[in-house]
Amino acid sequence: MITAGLASVTFRGRPVDEVVGLAADAGLGAVEWAGDVHVPPGDRASAERAARLCRSHDLAIGTYGSYYKAGASDPADFAAVLDTAEALGAPRVRVWAGVKGSRETAEQEREEITEDLRRCADLAAARGIAVTAEHHVSSLTDDLASALRLLEDVDLVAHWQPGEQPDVDACLTEVTVLLPRLVAVHAFSWGPDGFTERLPLAARADLWRPLLDVLHEDGRDRHVLLEFVPDDSPEAFRRDAATLLSWLEER
Repeated sequence: MITAGLASVTFRGRPVDEVVGLAADAGLGAVEWAGDVHVPPGDRASAERAARLCRSHDLAIGTYGSYYKAGASDPADFAAVLDTAEALGAPRVRVWAGVKGSRETAEQEREEITEDLRRCADLAAARGIAVTAEHHVSSLTDDLASALRLLEDVDLVAHWQPGEQPDVDACLTEVTVLLPRLVAVHAFSWGPDGFTERLPLAARADLWRPLLDVLHEDGRDRHVLLEFVPDDSPEAFRRDAATLLSWLEER
């Protein structure tokens, strides 16, 4: 089943209770919590409060979006990330697979990043938590071949989002190939200028309708999470949430 949700980073400047209220009022079913503001690593009280608020609004906890950067962050920092994810009740933690693009990363550096990810995955697995590396520029998941190599080398789950100027066929190929490991998708629509030209989700129906078909036909449980709404606006978010839910209801 596909569950529509909200990535809390969408409303980085708003408090946790308001984020929960926005998601619940829009009819969504999950929240992915960001570790930069809403649920900082090591702050168990904030994590537990976010979890209580989600439970009281019948919202599932999605990924804990940490800003741990494998191969670059202090390895000791990951313990606080896991403690917080556990307090939150998150089933998985998102990390960054390095800080440079795959073509700019030397083989030795890639091996160090991979080894750090392997260490993180083992520590998380001991607590019943999965680790995912978001598909993102300036990381080892910046193209499909590199991401697949990483998934072969480390026991990770996959967390996909489109690039700045997504080609529909390429996106569908990526998602289809990643399906066996794919647990979450970030949904947003950008114009030719990318991040600085945010569009209503419906503006890229040519991408999202067939992509949701692929996820629906596969049949496994996943989250599709709204992010990057125009002007960080609650009104734009409500509109995009209604669009996403209407598309899911068609299936």
